[in-house]
Amino acid sequence: MSESQTVIVAGGCFWCTEAVFLDLKGVQKVESGYIGGTVPSPTYEQVCTGRTGHAEAIRVTFDPALVSRRDLLGIFFATHDPTQLNRQGHDVGTQYRSAVFYQSEEEKQEAQSLIDELSRDQVFDAPIVTTLEPATTFYSAEAYHQNYYAQNKLQPYCMAVITPKVSKFRKQFSDRLRSA
Repeated sequence: MSESQTVIVAGGCFWCTEAVFLDLKGVQKVESGYIGGTVPSPTYEQVCTGRTGHAEAIRVTFDPALVSRRDLLGIFFATHDPTQLNRQGHDVGTQYRSAVFYQSEEEKQEAQSLIDELSRDQVFDAPIVTTLEPATTFYSAEAYHQNYYAQNKLQPYCMAVITPKVSKFRKQFSDRLRSA
């Protein structure tokens, strides 16, 4: 087994992005949290105000022998709307921005290259607004946010927003799913 690597992305509600990546072959761990702000150790309530500067994000730990960073980033772009500035659906504010929090220049260049490719190929009907931000301290979200979808599938938000997103992902990337 290769040495694990991490990627940190924000694609709106972290419950949605976490649910998608947990199904992916090669992913070892997905952790919901906050990054990119100015308040140390923020709480969910603080981040929700939009005044801390943090984004709801996930930190994905993966085995690069089984899934590449570029593949993870491709799935990230395919499973949220990177053309919406500071929002995903009804979730509005900078805490719901689309962002890649890069941990090296190589990772930044890889993300920029993918954005350029998606833009050139006109994959989306509008310009991609995903920001590339240097990774700062990643603060783990409160325990009840971890693996949220799996524990709350019957909650109305999960049924209306996350279930369709996960179903679309499973259909589009069926060859990338971990074995049942």
